[in-house]
Amino acid sequence: MEFAEKLSALAAKVRQQRGVIQTEEATKNAFVMPFISTILGYDVFNPMEVVPEFIADVGLKKGEKIDYAIVKDGEVQILIECKKSTEPVKIEHASQLFRYFAVTNARIAILTNGEVYQFFTDLDAPNRMDAKPFLVLDLTDIDESLIPELQKLSKDVFDLDSIINAAGELKYIGELKRTLAAQFKEPEDEWIKFLTGRVYPGPYTQKVREQFTALVTKASKQFLNDQVNERLKKALGAPGFPQSEDAAASVTSAPVAEADLADADALETTLEEIEGYQIVRAIVCSEVKPARVVQRDAKSYFAVLLDDNNRKPIARLHFNRTQKYIGIFDDNKEESRVPISSLEEIYEHTEALRASVKSYLSASPSIS
Repeated sequence: MEFAEKLSALAAKVRQQRGVIQTEEATKNAFVMPFISTILGYDVFNPMEVVPEFIADVGLKKGEKIDYAIVKDGEVQILIECKKSTEPVKIEHASQLFRYFAVTNARIAILTNGEVYQFFTDLDAPNRMDAKPFLVLDLTDIDESLIPELQKLSKDVFDLDSIINAAGELKYIGELKRTLAAQFKEPEDEWIKFLTGRVYPGPYTQKVREQFTALVTKASKQFLNDQVNERLKKALGAPGFPQSEDAAASVTSAPVAEADLADADALETTLEEIEGYQIVRAIVCSEVKPARVVQRDAKSYFAVLLDDNNRKPIARLHFNRTQKYIGIFDDNKEESRVPISSLEEIYEHTEALRASVKSYLSASPSIS
C-alpha cells in the first residue's frame, strides 16, 4: 500500500471510531499506535524502536514520563505526547515535551490527540522546542501538500537534515495558510481595510468600513466557491455537458422576490455547505446537466435542488449543528437524515442521490 493510501486508511479509521474513543489510553491504542506503526513504520512492540512511557529525569523533575520515544540508530529521534481525542490540541499540553526536548537528542516532537498531529523542532533556538509547530496534520482534513514532508519522518526514508531544512518554510507557509483561512471565514478590520484600499479610491470612513465588511465576506465566499468549481471542472473533464444560453438563463436568471433577498442576506452560507453542494452536484452530473443542480440556503438546512424547484429536492445538508446530517429523499420525497462525520461520507450515498434525480427526470421527460 502506498504511503498516501495508508494515511487515508488511518483517517477513515479515525472518522469511524472517534465517537467511541473517550480516554487518553483508548486514543493511544486506537489511533496513535497505528500512526506510529503504519504511517511512520516503526514496530510498536519492539523496545529498541518504540519506548512507551519514556523516562528522562529533568532537573528536579524525577520520574516524569513521555508517552512514546522513537529510537533510530540507537538515538532518540522523536518524542510523542498524547492527549485524548475529545480534547483539542493546545500548546499548553506540551510542557513535558518542552522539558524532554532539552535533555535528549531528539530534534522532532509530536503533540497529538490522535486526530491532529502537531510537529515541532528547534528552529528558533538550538535544543529548545519551538512554541509553534512546523507541520500540522489533521486526519479529518488532510492537506495533500504535506504528505511528502510527512513521509520523510518514516523509518524507511528517515532524513532528519531534509526535515529540518524544510521545517522553516513549512512552518511559515502553514501559518500563512491558516491565517488566510481565518480571514476568509471571518475577516478582521485590517484585512478589510487592506482590500478596500485596493478597489475603493475614497476615504476609509466608518460607513465605508461597514459596507465593505459585508462585501469582503461575500467576495471571499464567492472566490472560494469559484475555486471549488474550477477544481470540479478539471476533475470532471469539464465541460461535461454542453449548455445552451436558454438553459443557463432558465436556471440562473429566475426572478427573486425582495423578501427572499432580505432572508438570504440574513443567512450565513458556510464553505463546508458549498463544498458539500459541489460534491452532490458532481455525483448527480452523471444524470443531469450540472447547471440544473442548484443550491438554496435556509435557516435550518442547506438545500440542493433540481431546476431550483423546491418540489425537486436532491439532498439537504444539515450542517448547522454539532452532529452533521445529509438528508436523502425516497420516491415519495420523504427525507431520511443520515449522520455523517465528514464531507467524504456524502459519496457513500451516490446511488440514492442519483436515484432522486432519475425519478424527477422520468416524471418530466421533456426537460431531461
